[in-house]
Amino acid sequence: MNNNQAEGARWLAQAQHDIRAAALTQREKFPEIACFLAQQAAEKGLKAFLYTQGERPVLGHATHLLLPRCAEYDETFAPLLDLCRQLDQYYISTRYPNGVPDGIPHDVYTDSQAAQAVAAAQEILAFVEKQLKK
Repeated sequence: MNNNQAEGARWLAQAQHDIRAAALTQREKFPEIACFLAQQAAEKGLKAFLYTQGERPVLGHATHLLLPRCAEYDETFAPLLDLCRQLDQYYISTRYPNGVPDGIPHDVYTDSQAAQAVAAAQEILAFVEKQLKK
C-alpha cells in the first residue's frame, strides 16, 4: 500500500466509524448529533477518495465543494451533489445554540432529518468504498 492509499484508508476508517455513531445517535433520538456526524462521515469519505488520488492537503469542510473535486477524477461522483448539499446544512447549526433562532439544536432537528442525513451519508460512503476498490 502506498502513502496515498494509506492516508485514504485512515480517513475512510474514521468516516466508517462516524457513520456508525451517526446511526446510533439517530436510534437514540439525538437527531442534531446524528445530522452532524452524518455530514462528518460524508466529508471524511470524500477526503479519503481525494487523499487516495494523491491530493495533499485536502482542506475544507463543505462536501458540496469536495464532491466536484472527486468528480474531476471520476465523473460518476457528480450525481451525489444534492446529497452533499443536504448534508452541508448540518455542519454548524446542529452544534451551537446560536446556530438556530430562539432554541437549541436538539429542539429543532427532527428524527426524520436525522434518518435522511444518515441515509445520505451511507449512500456517499458506499459509493466512495466502491470507487476505491476499483
